[in-house]
Amino acid sequence: MEINIAIVEDNRDIREGLTFLIKASEGFKCIADFSNAEDALQQLPQSEVDVVLMDIHLPGKSGIDCVTELKRQRKDIQVIMLTIFEDEENIFRSLQAGASGYVLKKTSPAQLLEAIKDVYNGGSPMSSHIARKVVAAFQKSPDELNSRDNLSGRETEILSYLSKGYRYKEIADLLFISIETVRTHIRNIYEKLQVHSRTEALLKVNDQTGSQKRTG
Repeated sequence: MEINIAIVEDNRDIREGLTFLIKASEGFKCIADFSNAEDALQQLPQSEVDVVLMDIHLPGKSGIDCVTELKRQRKDIQVIMLTIFEDEENIFRSLQAGASGYVLKKTSPAQLLEAIKDVYNGGSPMSSHIARKVVAAFQKSPDELNSRDNLSGRETEILSYLSKGYRYKEIADLLFISIETVRTHIRNIYEKLQVHSRTEALLKVNDQTGSQKRTG
């Protein structure tokens, strides 16, 4: 099965380069490319796209605003921000808007294709430098996480590993359980937190912890 990909990028050379890479790679299909957010928002909600590669700095509406509107219409579409920006504001605004991944444009073609597969399969791909910033922001002790929304001890443990950037298989190996068991726990975590992704879960726990500290 091919992964249907759309590109939103105003730089023509980069856009054409990404299109060529995807079309030349087995298992991937570029179904659309756009130079601005406005055109993307007119067509993507009705398309069969699975993953969108989104630039942040676009003419007119920004890539972050585009993600917000796109996810409002199609929650199932996965978005990877593909950008040159490494600052915390752009990273967290993108994640809060609904992006599931954040990858720098200097990422190698092979790593980019792996990131697309990762986000398609439920992961949250990030460049190592970006992941370090996210981990620093979301890293919480099990005691802090355990008070959130009646999570069980095992759910708290898994959420703690997620906050540190571990993949499902790594968590399964560390806890000596199957990947399917990890997925079941994560579904339960999402249900209890009323979220739909790892990013939303970590953001919610972070916000709740911050609020508790401010009012405590």
